[in-house]
Amino acid sequence: MATVQDLGRFGYQESGLNPSGAMDTISMRLINILLGNDENEAVIEFHYPTPTITFEEHAIFVIAGADFSPTLNRNPIDNWKIHTALPGDILCFGKKVKGERAYLSVKGGFKLPKVLESNSTNLRAGFGGMKIVKGTSLELNLKNGTLFEASRKLNLAPKMVNVNLRPYIKNDQEIRIVGGSDLESLDLDSRNKIFGQRFIVSGHSDRMGYRLEGDSLNRDKGAELVSSSVAFGTIQLLPNGQLIILMADHQTTGGYPKIGNVISTDIPILAQLSVGQHITFREITVEVAEQIVLKQEREIKKFKAAIELYS
Repeated sequence: MATVQDLGRFGYQESGLNPSGAMDTISMRLINILLGNDENEAVIEFHYPTPTITFEEHAIFVIAGADFSPTLNRNPIDNWKIHTALPGDILCFGKKVKGERAYLSVKGGFKLPKVLESNSTNLRAGFGGMKIVKGTSLELNLKNGTLFEASRKLNLAPKMVNVNLRPYIKNDQEIRIVGGSDLESLDLDSRNKIFGQRFIVSGHSDRMGYRLEGDSLNRDKGAELVSSSVAFGTIQLLPNGQLIILMADHQTTGGYPKIGNVISTDIPILAQLSVGQHITFREITVEVAEQIVLKQEREIKKFKAAIELYS
């Protein structure tokens, strides 16, 4: 499961077309910034077991997100750090250490046609970006001469993403949410259970949604709901009393009760959780969520300003 993704294909949900895009948008943005790329430059998102990648041209690249023990020509290399590859160099991965999705960005990006203004791969509709299989070849935007000039500039620039900016993954992860329109429709016992128990990430989880396992939840009001819009991070209550969190490949509308929405700063952390890991929910207000995201964006802006000094 390796695909080309950017931040998503927006503006078409009213036509029933979901945005897709990277699951861990923070990792994707940070490594693009580190390379001096546009934040929305397409990257390769891949899972474990991992691909083996041969560089056919000179390239400057960064890997981030999950730690799959990367090596270049069998020599260990670090995540979150700029590396240079020569023609014939081979990028491989070993043991899965932490996380679920890794990202590879190259200086200048890949030469791919945009579909509806995006390079994201829509797996369910089967268009855009690219699903990467054995033998797939991706052309780089920057060729040798231009790349050497870029390399000289990068020699002076910061070489690594600050540790405090990276998504921090724990075995027991607290996820902050804003209550949804149907939270109050749960009975009192179920509302207490949402914020008082640990949920397990189910094996029936993918880019469309994370199914959670926990004590069954029930509604006081059992009337059917009219389908309405959903988003990346929407938490819905399924008919069997279990929860699902909608992820990057979510549908555009849904009729299940909306219990809440994961705040945007915690979605990348959620995207890196593996099957069997535990999560707990903590409810916060919209105002607090806004302050959290503004603080994160200020730190990213500072990091970007430092990189642009050398661009």
